[in-house]
Amino acid sequence: MTIFSVLDLSPIREGGSPREAIKNSVNLAVETERMGYHRYWLAEHHNMKGIASAATSVVIGHVAEHTTRIRVGSGGIMLPNHAPIMVAEQFGTLEALYPGRIDLGLGRAPGTDGLTAQALRRTLNSDPNNFPKDVLELKAFLSDPQENQRVCAVPGYGSKVPIYILGSSLFGAQLAAILGLPFAFASHFAPDALEQAIGIYRSEFEPSEQLQEPYVMLGFNVCAADTDDEATYLKSSGLQALINLRSGNPGPLPPPIRDFEKNLCGVEKQLVSQSKSASSTGAMSKIREDVSNFISHTQADELIITSQIFEHSARVRSYEITQEACLGL
Repeated sequence: MTIFSVLDLSPIREGGSPREAIKNSVNLAVETERMGYHRYWLAEHHNMKGIASAATSVVIGHVAEHTTRIRVGSGGIMLPNHAPIMVAEQFGTLEALYPGRIDLGLGRAPGTDGLTAQALRRTLNSDPNNFPKDVLELKAFLSDPQENQRVCAVPGYGSKVPIYILGSSLFGAQLAAILGLPFAFASHFAPDALEQAIGIYRSEFEPSEQLQEPYVMLGFNVCAADTDDEATYLKSSGLQALINLRSGNPGPLPPPIRDFEKNLCGVEKQLVSQSKSASSTGAMSKIREDVSNFISHTQADELIITSQIFEHSARVRSYEITQEACLGL
């Protein structure tokens, strides 16, 4: 049976504030924990006026403090932006505070544009192609220390915080397979290489201390409501945000618009169409049908549900409908 989890971009909506967005994230975590979702992931993005989770480990700690059971983690930490020892210290601290509940998802993209990446790193000499080396270094900092080891992550060493490799291409799939780690594919925004990536991951997987068999986690967009028409209306906020992002003009999450898709140009229609291969919009029966078909096609072990909806109460309701729709899948 497939596991269902949550990916939260902590959306800052038009007219809202980061404080409101983080408060809503905490409430959504509490509610989705009550509903029975397995884990709650937050994403690292920078220079995005519509996303409040840039200081990802800080928000993870805040969410973990207000919940009791649900796993909380990163989807993901963009490792090229950070020294591995600092990530180990941050997540080692989180594990010390909330034992057995912390996940460390890692990606190799900067999570932003080139200018902001330079501001984060102070130099672009940091090479994303060093990602495998950085993952191994970070993994070592979270493992039991070796004899005469002179540099340790404190807290961090011996915590063995579970690591997950994120990706939207074949690179992440191959790395996760070689290292024997769970693989989370970003099909919610980059579905093109989905089938090839999970095929490579499963065929090349090597067992590890953390994981004995391949474990595939897939991002999936859902906008659920009590009627199909209402869901289509609510979905327009996320579609506007997607088009704005792809146009190089990211901003706060806009309010929904009736009949939004009818007025799109050709390029915009293509963007929207591409996003629909790993998404579902509608009432409960439509959600169940689409999710069931996606699971049957991909054999995903876990779906990570993301939902970009302007009104917070409607976003909570979307996760509630999704949970009810997917019981037993």
